[in-house]
Amino acid sequence: MATTTQPRRKVRERRDDVRRRVLRTATEMMADGTPYTELPVQRIAERARVARSTLYLHFPDKSRLLLALADEAVDALFGEAVIWWRADHSDGVDGVARAMRQMIIAYREHRRVLHALAEVAGYDPEVAEFWRERIRRFAAVVQNRLERERRAGTVDPEMDVRSTAQVLIWTVERTISAHCHHDEGAGDERIARTLARTIWLTVYGATPAPPRGDRRSANR
Repeated sequence: MATTTQPRRKVRERRDDVRRRVLRTATEMMADGTPYTELPVQRIAERARVARSTLYLHFPDKSRLLLALADEAVDALFGEAVIWWRADHSDGVDGVARAMRQMIIAYREHRRVLHALAEVAGYDPEVAEFWRERIRRFAAVVQNRLERERRAGTVDPEMDVRSTAQVLIWTVERTISAHCHHDEGAGDERIARTLARTIWLTVYGATPAPPRGDRRSANR
């Protein structure tokens, strides 16, 4: 048993090492200023010190390579926001602002990959479906929270939770993307606070009026 397990483990370790080297190399080449769509596969293989044929065994085409890079980038982009949507929201707008700051930080860190993802999704069906699926996952988290809040009576009972979730997600993602493309960081806090206020007021700004008895008690 040990004799078969050990070779398999070594093969897996070699495979993982090749994968890490290729991904790291592609990231470094983009950091040097080369757009992802202009990265030559042969040059990636040479810098990663792997045969071109070996690279293709792991990544059959550049779209698959981009998806592997984008997996980590998208997780980082939405990760903190997912945590906030699942929290108790007792920290109010400040909690949303923290999540928005982290999204901006993550976008800046992975901006080249995220920019390539948006560009390639415009013409590659596989990449487009990856991006839509990740948006759907995030939207499901937001929509589930809005549905719970509506049942609890803490948001407007007329709220269309599905559409609201979509509007919030695209507002945040597009705003951060545009901001990071035109601002070097000086306006990060302003954008984070503005997005936080927008989200908070959209979700909780139109709460139902209190019952009549409670209103009379409050007036007294």
